[in-house]
Amino acid sequence: MAGTGESSRSWERETVPMVMTIVSPMLAQRDVYSLLLVSPWCYRALLSVSTIWEALDLHEMSKAGERLRSALLLERYQLVKKINLEFAQVEDEHFILLKGQGKVFQGLQHLNLNGCQKISDVGIEAITSCCPQLREFYLYWNVRLTNVGITHIVRNCRELRRLNLSGCKNISDHCLHLIGDNYQKLQDLDITRCTKLTDGGLQQILLKCSLLERLNLYALSSLTDAAYKKIACLSHLTFLDLCGAQNLTDEGLSCIAGCKNLASLNLTWCVRVTDTGVVAIAEGCRSLELLSLHGIISVTDACLEALSKFSSNSLMTLDVNGCVGIKKRSREHLLHLFPLLRCFKVHS
Repeated sequence: MAGTGESSRSWERETVPMVMTIVSPMLAQRDVYSLLLVSPWCYRALLSVSTIWEALDLHEMSKAGERLRSALLLERYQLVKKINLEFAQVEDEHFILLKGQGKVFQGLQHLNLNGCQKISDVGIEAITSCCPQLREFYLYWNVRLTNVGITHIVRNCRELRRLNLSGCKNISDHCLHLIGDNYQKLQDLDITRCTKLTDGGLQQILLKCSLLERLNLYALSSLTDAAYKKIACLSHLTFLDLCGAQNLTDEGLSCIAGCKNLASLNLTWCVRVTDTGVVAIAEGCRSLELLSLHGIISVTDACLEALSKFSSNSLMTLDVNGCVGIKKRSREHLLHLFPLLRCFKVHS
């Protein structure tokens, strides 16, 4: 019996911690919370795996603001690097109270506030003042954010590399001037449906943020070639979404073809584009993996022939649905031209 007891203690001291170290990074955080209650050995073993406490996932949770404050009082979250509050119940007052707790976010690098519509410029000021190391900030569909909030962000978060402002409809060109002046090392920017933006604002980004790798301009129908031509300044660009760019012409697209590293290009509903622009893309961007021409009625089979010549060994997603000028667009025809194709629809 003594041997059995010793074996059990050895299993608890050595095997449980080893298993938890291997398994815990693969588990959802809510499952980790459940395991804490299984036994004292599980509890101690999980607490010893510091990496799993570098992230705090409260997305879609009710009373997330209160939960966040409680969690950050625990020692294990003092070095948290990533907080996800996407579509969670959180308000300005929670961030104001957290600011009063001191340096609780000094190591935070990733903050997701997507869909947190009760957060205003006041909350943005409170939270960013505690996050000097923030590198990724996601603010999708924050309709209360204005240029004032952007001013707080650029003042407080000097290391930002990724910024999602999709659907933040109250920001203007002044916001893009602030971003351009303060984030020359920005790598990823999403300004989808920020309808107050104009060519002038976007040009500031394109001229000053030359390290951009991803740029999302979805549903910004008022922009013109005056801005689109400047996209050619982005030599590191790999992802570009121009869905709904109604004023984009072949001239503007031919300039974009100078982005040699482009791998993903969405031209859905770019209705003024013709074969000329797509052929320029084919010749200039020879590493394309995704291309959507969805709904462009002026392109023909000629553009697919050009794409096949240069991208047949890389293109894996191609959407030509609604391209009535392309006659040979059956799956069989497309696979003949692009044998690596796996996806035939980008836009639904």
